[in-house]
Amino acid sequence: MTNVIYPTTNFKATEQIVVERGEGVYVYDNHGKQYLEGLAGLWCTSLGYGNQELIDAATAQMGQLSYYHAFGGKTHPMMMALADKIRDMVPVDNAKIFFGNSGSDANDTFIKILRYYANATGRPEKRKIITRERGYHGVTVAAGALTSLPANLTHFDAPVEALGILRTDHPHYYKGRHPGESEEAFVDRIVGNLEKLILAEGADTIAAFLAEPITGASGVIVPPAGYYEKVQAVLNKHDIMFWADEVICGFGRTGNDFGCTTMNIENPALMTLAKQLSSAYVPISASVVRGDIYEALVEPVSEVGVFGHGYTYSGHPLGCAVALKTLEIYERDNIFEKAAKTGAYLQKKLAPFAEHPLVGEVRGRGLIAALELVSDKATGEGFPPSVAGFLTNACAEAGLIGRPVAGTAFALCPPLIITEAQIDELTDKLATGLDATLAHVHSEGLLKAAS
Repeated sequence: MTNVIYPTTNFKATEQIVVERGEGVYVYDNHGKQYLEGLAGLWCTSLGYGNQELIDAATAQMGQLSYYHAFGGKTHPMMMALADKIRDMVPVDNAKIFFGNSGSDANDTFIKILRYYANATGRPEKRKIITRERGYHGVTVAAGALTSLPANLTHFDAPVEALGILRTDHPHYYKGRHPGESEEAFVDRIVGNLEKLILAEGADTIAAFLAEPITGASGVIVPPAGYYEKVQAVLNKHDIMFWADEVICGFGRTGNDFGCTTMNIENPALMTLAKQLSSAYVPISASVVRGDIYEALVEPVSEVGVFGHGYTYSGHPLGCAVALKTLEIYERDNIFEKAAKTGAYLQKKLAPFAEHPLVGEVRGRGLIAALELVSDKATGEGFPPSVAGFLTNACAEAGLIGRPVAGTAFALCPPLIITEAQIDELTDKLATGLDATLAHVHSEGLLKAAS
């Protein structure tokens, strides 16, 4: 064991796979074993590994301008060009873009901007943020408080109350429905709960509602039809901004340019981008804000002298150059359209797994999906988290990398360049892993109701 403190890892189970190289949709460990990278790294390596155009873009930029900052009126062409390109792509009116290094810091940035905006507009009390149960929005102190997953909160003493963060229902019908409740009734109930929360807290104290259009680490939750339309109606009624966390959904993952397009979310005020912005070749994130919000900050910032927020690596030339090339490839090669087709094929291939004795639900859109593992198909009762972990290891043994999420689900999110033949390979290896896991749960007496 080395001296690394590993992120999101059991400290008693480190260094299980040492990845040495990657090519296309595959990675290889230090023993030469090949794995189909079924999670695109961490939901991010959209163009796969070894893309020579991205490597060349990075090399050229390193030779021309390896670094410069964006403080005190300084800038560089790559940052300005990337901001203009993002502005032209996003469904945010007159968008302005702040660059960072990760989805977590991009969400942190918005917590600060919302507070600045509240003070600038003479409504200092309008700063609370509504998130959802089972939400994931990062792990820095502030973004970690926006996150609702137990593993990201336990022992960390996140300043949830101090930051004015509120929780409302998650929109997972399978896990959240009442007996006999239809999807429409479920949506009406949880959206009604959202409005009750707003009224109890006071709409004049709430700045924004934050959501991933389709969630990632919380289990790939795809809300039922009508959910976001009804949520937006409530938010508009009470003058509360919609903040779309597109860190995972953005740039083709759900079969469209953005998750907002897939899920009928109209004109968000704020949008967080990262991961597939650069195909994860270089760390970069973007906090996209509606133009009128930015304009409200101009005079207050001028009075202070500077906008007192920013990072050494905000708009790093290398990250901007690689992101620009990534967006160029998406557009030139029709990557989003191709991902929509292969995504439909992936969902078709995964659907029959709902009949497997261990699977209660298969869900997803485009090239992101999850299998809900259940010990009892009749009730939907889940297994202990160790079972999802066993499936993850069994799939890795078969040559497929996926990820256990939300304790009882197994997530898949392959590179956008995956082919139908490689999806067939993925599902074959998934079947092998599921059958090995079924044998395990039988041996442990964990399956309560086989079908």
